[in-house]
Amino acid sequence: MKRIIAFTLALPLIGLTPAQAATAERKPFGTLRDGRAVEAITLSNAKGMRATVLNYGAILQSVMVPDRAGRSEEVTLGYNDMQGYLEKPNYFGATVGRYANRIKAGSFAIDGRQYKLALNNNGNALHGGPLGYDKRLWTVEKVTDGPTASVVMRYVSPDGEEGYPGALTVTATYSLDEDNALTVEYSATTTKPTIVNITNHSFFNLGGEASQRSIYDHYLTIPADATTPVDASLIPTGEIRPVDGTPFDFRRPTRIGERIRDGRDPQIVFGQGYDENFVIARDVSKAPRLHARVEDATTGRVLDILSNQPGVQLYTGNFLDGTAIGRSNHAYRQGDGIALEPQVFPDTPNQPAFGSARLDRGQTYRNIIIYRFSTTAPRN
Repeated sequence: MKRIIAFTLALPLIGLTPAQAATAERKPFGTLRDGRAVEAITLSNAKGMRATVLNYGAILQSVMVPDRAGRSEEVTLGYNDMQGYLEKPNYFGATVGRYANRIKAGSFAIDGRQYKLALNNNGNALHGGPLGYDKRLWTVEKVTDGPTASVVMRYVSPDGEEGYPGALTVTATYSLDEDNALTVEYSATTTKPTIVNITNHSFFNLGGEASQRSIYDHYLTIPADATTPVDASLIPTGEIRPVDGTPFDFRRPTRIGERIRDGRDPQIVFGQGYDENFVIARDVSKAPRLHARVEDATTGRVLDILSNQPGVQLYTGNFLDGTAIGRSNHAYRQGDGIALEPQVFPDTPNQPAFGSARLDRGQTYRNIIIYRFSTTAPRN
């Protein structure tokens, strides 16, 4: 797969007053079971948007965004303290890797050598294994104020960790600008040939995390003509299936709940709702392109998600079962949040037709994700 150059967002400095400049603040968040301290870094702008990132799991812990009336509310699922992230993580806001999504039987080959990964999902490897990047303490490298506030974190994954070859040096950079765009850039280099697929697993509810309204009334647009359907174990079959005539056609704004219970489609049955990769393109691009738009008519909040990756996994929180009690003492259940995860296709190392997830020494992996928030007028 062709590697890309970095894409950056910048704002002109002319006319920007200190009151308009985004800020970054570091605070303690808690401790791990072994006593190591966890930090929270909060990025804020003058428009009332605030994003908080933990150096545990490089987790996007909180996103506060104004609605059309200017009221700022929490729009992600998550916890107020470390206890929740340690006991019921559910990948809320997490950075997942070394390989996001599933690898069949946790097995793949590079240059004729077979590698076996740690298994954690019905005999498959999911999101990097039981001790993936979401459960590692990252090092805070840099925190910056300015027109764009940012935090840079770093994690070095040893050769052989969870079964993956090569020592991988990973950075996660979160940046917030004055246009309510939160950019997450993942980059990685390796000491030997390996596979890489890193993404963010935030669950969003634009109606507000405390609203106790599901995301089924949100309108979703995904500019994809096809998906990669899965079998009963949620492993891709290898087919590229057109979305025409299926519940997966989101090429026009569609209410999420409109077809989420359509049991005539085996994909809905296997995933217990939406849990499928959409084909945005067949290669990594030089610049981010639109992957999805989510709209909540009640609050007017709109979220555009852009990335340079070829696929986006849509997941509607189907396996949330009420046992995770979130930051508003809300028992999270199916449909309380939507995750849209830009990435290469699941099980790509075992599916040559999907492209490549390989990274060689001297190359740099990059996944650039932009969460761009805005508001819209009421629907007629």
